[in-house]
Order: sequence, then C-alpha cells, then structure tokens
Amino acid sequence: MQTSAGTEEKKKNTAGQWTLIAISAAFVVVMLVLPLASVLMNALKEGWDFYIKALFTSKVRSAFRVTMIATAFSVAVNTFFGLAAAWLLTKFSFRGKQVLSTVIDIPFSISPVIAGLAFLMTFGRLGWASHWVDAFNAYFGTNVKIVFAVPGVVLATIFVTFPFVSRELIPVLNAEGKDEEEAAALMGAGGWKIFRSVTFPHIRWALLYGVILCTARALGEFGAVNALAKTRGQTFTLPLEIDALYLSGSAKSITASFAVSSLLVIMAVAVLIVKNVLEYRAQRQRNTENEG
Repeated sequence: MQTSAGTEEKKKNTAGQWTLIAISAAFVVVMLVLPLASVLMNALKEGWDFYIKALFTSKVRSAFRVTMIATAFSVAVNTFFGLAAAWLLTKFSFRGKQVLSTVIDIPFSISPVIAGLAFLMTFGRLGWASHWVDAFNAYFGTNVKIVFAVPGVVLATIFVTFPFVSRELIPVLNAEGKDEEEAAALMGAGGWKIFRSVTFPHIRWALLYGVILCTARALGEFGAVNALAKTRGQTFTLPLEIDALYLSGSAKSITASFAVSSLLVIMAVAVLIVKNVLEYRAQRQRNTENEG
C-alpha cells in the first residue's frame, strides 16, 4: 500500500512539474520569443542590402557611438561607486546607514523620465548648477554643455544604472562577514591587501554580474536620455534613433527602425550569454568550495 501511495504521489508531482514547465514555456514564447522574432523578421523585410545600409547610416553610427560612450562611462563610474557603497554599507556602522541604503535604490523606484527632467532642471538654462557650468566655461575658455549634449546623456544613464553593481555586491559581502578580514588585519595586512587577497576573490563573480546588468540597462535606456538629448545625429542613443525612425512614418523608415532594433537585440543576447557563462562558472566555483 505504501509503495502504491508513493507511486501515486510521484505521479502527482510529475504532473505538477510538467504543468509548470508548460505554463513557463508558453509565457516565454508569447511574451519574449515571438516579439523578438518579429523584430528580426521585420528587420529583414526589405532584404540584406537594405538591412546593412540601415545599420550604417550616419545617424545610426552616431547613435551607436553615443550609446557606447554613455554605457562605458556608466559602467566605469557605477562599478567604482557601487563597490565603494557596498563596502561602506556592509563593513561599517554609522548613523544614517539605512537612509543611504534607501537612497541608493531611488533609481529603481523613480521613473527615468523624472530623472531626465531633474537633470534638465539642474543643469538647464534656469537650473541652479548652470551658473557653475558658465563659470567653468568662462574661466577655462571652453564651451561645455550638459543639457542637450552628450554629457547630459551620460549623467542620465549613470543615474538610472547606479544601483545594479551595489545591489549585487551587498548580499555577498553580508554573507561573507568580517572574520577573514579582521584576521588578516590582526596579522598586519593593509586595507588594499585585505581587499585584493581576501575580499575580492569572494565578490568577483557578483561584481562581474552587476557590471553586466549595468551594461544591459545602459544600452537600452530611453526615458531619462530622451529628456536630455534632442539633436538627432549628435546626441541620440540607439533607442532614441529607433523611436525617431519608427515615428518618421514611411514604410522604409519603419523597416530601418526594426533593423536598428535588431542590433540592440543582438547586443542584449550577447550580454545574456556572458551573464549565463559567469553564473555557470560562479556556481561551479561554489560547488568546488563546498566539496573542499
């Protein structure tokens, strides 16, 4: 009787498992695979020659360049400050720690459009920081612009991608604790050596994972940069160029928008492949450490 009951329970679990697999697969196909496949099919609607030409127009090349600049600066700045913030929040106790932790998450909860408008009101012609920019230009004889220029796009992208690195590192640093670092300090190791030899080996996969998420978010940012980039061919990023092509209205410009969209899809898939490789290697390292 017990064997029969066990077999019946196993059948129920198997049926439930296959039901969940079917629901998940159907959701992924309908919500992700079919829309992305539609983008690729529409991108090639006019043939390969049109597709290649659409990717190499001067405006698309400019948008690609601005996107890469904004992404590179965002990843560099957020890696440094994300690491510093995570280290501060997990290794030190101070008044206002919870407030700082909450402030870091603001880009997750606030609309990117509002972030763009905030920078517009800060560095725009009537913004409180515009006097500083004018004074800088007057002193150095430069013509630096923040709003409606590439620096504004970079600032907006940094804002919306700020939490990704720190939020990947904080749980890992909390789980790691302080014992090994305190032991290294008692043995006379300096701060940099402790970080390089003790802390970094534990957080390197989380750090890389955060960098990848930050990169993916920066590549696709639209709302915040839309408020600060108004010149097509100069300050537009790829998402803004796609929007401009699609709103042009002609059949060929719409097909060109899908061609440029496919470029972002390919870049996103490449980022996801790297992310999965890192996850696999991190899991394999954890398994090796547990077995050791």
